Amino acid sequence: MLINEDLNRRVLVKAAKLDWVASPANGVDRRMLFRIGEEKARATSIVRYAPKSSFAHHQHLGGEEFLVLDGVFQDESGDFPVGTYVRNPPGTGHAPRSDRGCTILVKLWQFKADDREHVVRRPGEGKSATARPGVVSAMVLFEGSGERVVLEEWQADAEVELPNPEGLELLVVDGAFTESGDTLDRWSWLRLPAGQAVKAKVGQNGARVWYKTAPLMHDDVCAFDEPAKEAQRL
Repeated sequence: MLINEDLNRRVLVKAAKLDWVASPANGVDRRMLFRIGEEKARATSIVRYAPKSSFAHHQHLGGEEFLVLDGVFQDESGDFPVGTYVRNPPGTGHAPRSDRGCTILVKLWQFKADDREHVVRRPGEGKSATARPGVVSAMVLFEGSGERVVLEEWQADAEVELPNPEGLELLVVDGAFTESGDTLDRWSWLRLPAGQAVKAKVGQNGARVWYKTAPLMHDDVCAFDEPAKEAQRL
């Protein structure tokens, strides 16, 4: 399966308008944003857990990164409320579930092969960054392995520019803005190749955005040749 696999072009997906697609686990559905592969895949998706749904314990040989968009995500290490950002590096594993239900943005098989940094940022945690014009606040969630991950609040009716020297991936968590003639509202996902900066006009209610600046695919990304039995199925 190939979905938005061409990393050399601008891609905008209004994920809130996509149909939910069932996963192999009952009660767990996804909206696919980027995918190379079948059930085992390099993938970026929005995943919804119904209340009391779960996945069997599995390993993430290619790493897993997620942001909790709604509800409370859980695994054997604890509860992760809305706004939590987690990086589970290659070789880690867990048994995800949600007693109350949740929705997450999740990225699989996109870590560098030697990346072993585990990160958990709960709401409000991170390192404050200097805000650019039009940015109310900026929180750096992760910086390392050639990546910078940030959560920003954008001022209502402001003009905001976001440089993009290496590659950019952005999700609108709340609010809306216009960019290149398109309106990006809640759960809109934008991916831009290096050199295409974001020049946004923020809506009247402001915007909250999660973004990553990094090569869209690392040269030394985890090799995608592990046995097909591995259960990376989000």
